[in-house]
Amino acid sequence: MLTQNDPFRDFDRFFRGLGARGEGHTTVPMDAYRRGSDVWVHLDLPGVASDSIDVSVERSVLTVSAERNWQYEEDDQAYMIERPTGTFRRQVHLGENLDVDGIEADFADGVLTLRIPISEKAQPKKIQIGTRAPAIDVEASASN
Repeated sequence: MLTQNDPFRDFDRFFRGLGARGEGHTTVPMDAYRRGSDVWVHLDLPGVASDSIDVSVERSVLTVSAERNWQYEEDDQAYMIERPTGTFRRQVHLGENLDVDGIEADFADGVLTLRIPISEKAQPKKIQIGTRAPAIDVEASASN
């Protein structure tokens, strides 16, 4: 229903583990789960301004990108720089059973929350079993 689309994720993790700080995209931590008839997605974007967040869907690929920047002043003397800055990006493939037109987004306390409804056609349906007259007239067949 929801699959990850980030072929460089392991490389990003490897270089972050080495302490490399280069330009490019930083992966956004994410949780996704189904609750009732919706898929909920939570993405951690601490320190990101809400107006720098972009959420889009193209060809069933959901893309979330945001930017966090901090500029040193000329007199600053850095002791420790661990918080990543730059562009944050995450892409996931939305299955055909999700209603991309009904996606809702909310940003609070550094967490972007998306509610993605499951499409009506993918909802479980109960099939009624009817009773009708038999196709063959049993009494007419017995008298012949």
